[in-house]
Amino acid sequence: MPNRALLTAATGMQVQQQNVDNIANNLANASTVGFKRTRLEFQDLLYQNMRAAGGASNASTSLPVGLQIGLGARTIASEKIFLQGDFKQTENPLDMVIEGSGFFQVRQSNGDLAYTRAGQFHLNNQGQVVTATGETLEPAITIPTQATSIQIGTDGTVSVTIPGQAAAQTVGQLQLAIFANPAGLEALGRNLFRETGASGQAVVGTPDSDGIGRINQGYLEGSNVNVVEELVNMISAQRTYETNSKVISTADRMLGTINQAVS
Repeated sequence: MPNRALLTAATGMQVQQQNVDNIANNLANASTVGFKRTRLEFQDLLYQNMRAAGGASNASTSLPVGLQIGLGARTIASEKIFLQGDFKQTENPLDMVIEGSGFFQVRQSNGDLAYTRAGQFHLNNQGQVVTATGETLEPAITIPTQATSIQIGTDGTVSVTIPGQAAAQTVGQLQLAIFANPAGLEALGRNLFRETGASGQAVVGTPDSDGIGRINQGYLEGSNVNVVEELVNMISAQRTYETNSKVISTADRMLGTINQAVS
């Protein structure tokens, strides 16, 4: 039935359009610090049962297979892939990378906690460690104005060197959060994620302990987008889109032939 083919192919085109949109977002963030690529997941739609499997063929036999006509496809989920990105050395003392599992905690302007893998931090006018958009690192860490150097240990201990003091002074302790299901986090943009019921509650602990990743100072984690792989996916999506459009053209010609025959 050409009408069914038109609608089914249209769902295929819509799915591939969303696929290309997702690929475009991945490629746009290929240089974004701490970015995690997104993968779409697809599902077939309902089936029209023309003949049930196992039904009676005659008085003594039953049908070994049925007859079902599918009605297309849809996008059901988008999953963040939290594979480790490549490390880049910057030698900036406020640049940090998490080697392993975990997220930095930051306090948003509305008071809610958010989580990020992007370790590009800065100092605000009060000496607090903040993100590029002003979210405060949690627990809050303040660097004294007179500090001449900052040292961050693999366990998240933050120390500074103060003129006139022989030993380094500890000014804070980083805490990282891990989740039972990181893919369930909600992306907020600005390299931030929010806890959801699907992700589970954040488990907060000291870096380099209890399965939590370690901190490396002076490095940044790059995006985990593989540009070549995304380009291949884009070509595949484009070809699938074109194939579905040809199905629509074929169904349209069939309808035209039927109309001419009837008239």
